[in-house]
Amino acid sequence: MMRLTLAAKQELPHLRRTMNQPTPLFDPALLRQRLSRARRDGYADFLMARAIDDVDERLGTVLRRFPLALDLATPIPAATRWLRGSGRTDAVVRLSPVPEPGEPLCLVGDPEALPFGNVPEFDLAVSLLALHAVNDLPGTLVQLRRALKPDGLFIGCLLGGATLTELRQAFQHAESEMEGGISPRVAPFAEVRDLGGLLQRAGFSLPVTDSERVTVRYADPFALTRDLRAMGLTNALTERRRTPLRRATLLRMAEIYAERFSDHDGRLRATFEMIWLSGWTPHESQQKPLKPGSAKSRLADALGTPEHVVSGREGNPR
Repeated sequence: MMRLTLAAKQELPHLRRTMNQPTPLFDPALLRQRLSRARRDGYADFLMARAIDDVDERLGTVLRRFPLALDLATPIPAATRWLRGSGRTDAVVRLSPVPEPGEPLCLVGDPEALPFGNVPEFDLAVSLLALHAVNDLPGTLVQLRRALKPDGLFIGCLLGGATLTELRQAFQHAESEMEGGISPRVAPFAEVRDLGGLLQRAGFSLPVTDSERVTVRYADPFALTRDLRAMGLTNALTERRRTPLRRATLLRMAEIYAERFSDHDGRLRATFEMIWLSGWTPHESQQKPLKPGSAKSRLADALGTPEHVVSGREGNPR
């Protein structure tokens, strides 16, 4: 059984816990700091470009316009610019995690504390590659649903549970082998099976979730970590280890990664799971499931087969 090293235990922050105020998973200030650094040094946008292509295709099946749209915390203004150029909206408001001088209709804010009150304002909300790093995703979805008008649409993309599974395993085995235990280095991501339920709990109707695994190949693990830094995705867990990573542990991690996750040409695989979720705010015009017993035709007629009576009760087999 793997255990935390003594050094790791000593470095974990011992924040005050109460029943109503659990320790947050992520450090929001550090997330903003690392995103600002990534944008300043050149944001790695290959996942964002894929997300933009996908949301374009997904919205293309919806035959209506959205007068006022919200871009919720997408790390860079790519979604805002795509929406403005799509011809599907009249105006786009952006809630950015960091300041963006010169960006019109842009507010700086936290997706966990939306500044829109309880008055529904938006017809569409889009959030790309952001919501996996909020501490209270159910509460964020509730606030978002309240900000949308009736029959408003939310489409979001976030990183899911299979993301960076190779890096997670390599670090765990290297740290356990070299230091006798493990410390948190890769964030836990949501599973697709859980997100549909969160949408329903938040009050969205017609919820849909699906996922796609994207494999990116690298020459070595250090090229991967450079990309993670360039996306602002390096470790921002509140209970991250605060002491520097030992060089020996880092080199052993690279060896394990290469041994277990390399292709025939020597390049290394890195998985990013992109989970898509969508839902509508309730409206009387939306389709509703029929009540039991309300069918006006028989299944046997539709299938062209005879109907058999069981136990003397028509259409109610035991």
